[in-house]
Amino acid sequence: MQREAKSRRIEVVRAHPVAELLECPQETGQLLKSSAQNLSFHAGEVVFLQSGICRGLYLVRSGKLMRSACRREFSLALAQARAGDLVELAAALGDGRHAYTLAAQTASSVLMLPIETLNQVFQSYPPLRMRLLEELAREVSRAYNACRLDRVVVSQQRGRRVA
Repeated sequence: MQREAKSRRIEVVRAHPVAELLECPQETGQLLKSSAQNLSFHAGEVVFLQSGICRGLYLVRSGKLMRSACRREFSLALAQARAGDLVELAAALGDGRHAYTLAAQTASSVLMLPIETLNQVFQSYPPLRMRLLEELAREVSRAYNACRLDRVVVSQQRGRRVA
């Protein structure tokens, strides 16, 4: 019973395919397609900096990118971004500031949908914004579940279980 409930929770927060998330009427799709920019990065190059102004929504096409953040005096390595990942939904849909730094670990390419175009599309086709907000909620849930799992694993390694 508990395993089935956990399986249902995982299914609910599973990432949706990018094609499904960006599905929109043909003219809106054409606007997004025509404004999309292909950007390439060498290993070590920074795609964007924490607290910087968000220029758009990024779709990783190839390579591996690392998310990192500075909190107080600590530098934290966050999750990698790989091909197919939408990056910085929170900044593109929220206050427009990056919550972390994204840098290429290997030669990488991303497709950037400029923020101006996204805002224009959100005005003409609001369901797109709602789908992206739903995906952001799933992303937050996945991160929360990963943190809980890490906490349980660390606690079990110490000889006690905290849930």
